[in-house]
Amino acid sequence: MEKQIVYVEMDGVLVDFNEKLSRYPKELVDEYRNDDRLDEIPELFDDMIPINGAIDGFKKLCEKYDVYILSTAPWGNDSSWTDKLKWVKKYLPEHGYKRLILS
Repeated sequence: MEKQIVYVEMDGVLVDFNEKLSRYPKELVDEYRNDDRLDEIPELFDDMIPINGAIDGFKKLCEKYDVYILSTAPWGNDSSWTDKLKWVKKYLPEHGYKRLILS
């Protein structure tokens, strides 16, 4: 029997988006937040850390399901495309190989 497909979001599920925001000056975050453009902060997606337990959880899902990482790469943040790929290569090199879908 074929495995069912499961899509897992990156931001806020695998990647700790809020922890990375906490590393920026409050004034900068507030400026982007007020314009509803948090995901356009320069280099935001570079060097994010995984949410506690997310890597193990992803690997566990892979045992039973055909799992893909599905995420949005913001148009206003060109480096996000590369940064998200680098993150998968760093934290899920085997389980995430060719499993990243950016929309």
